[in-house]
Amino acid sequence: MTNYSDYITVDPHICHGQPCFKNTRIMVYLILEMLEAGETPTEIIQNAYPQLTKEHIQTALHYAAEVIKTGEYIPFAAEAR
Repeated sequence: MTNYSDYITVDPHICHGQPCFKNTRIMVYLILEMLEAGETPTEIIQNAYPQLTKEHIQTALHYAAEVIKTGEYIPFAAEAR
């Protein structure tokens, strides 16, 4: 099991309480958006956030999956058929 606190922190005084990578102000959702846009972990590290490792990015994915599994969902309208 991933120990999220090794990589991710939530502090109401940093980045409005958004989950961030420990000792940075890089919000987890930014990395998830970059992955969704098609960037690879290597590209993210080399081109945008060299202070992160592949372990940071893998932990972000695990964290997102855990939030979906245990958290609240954002409702949206179903598409008309």
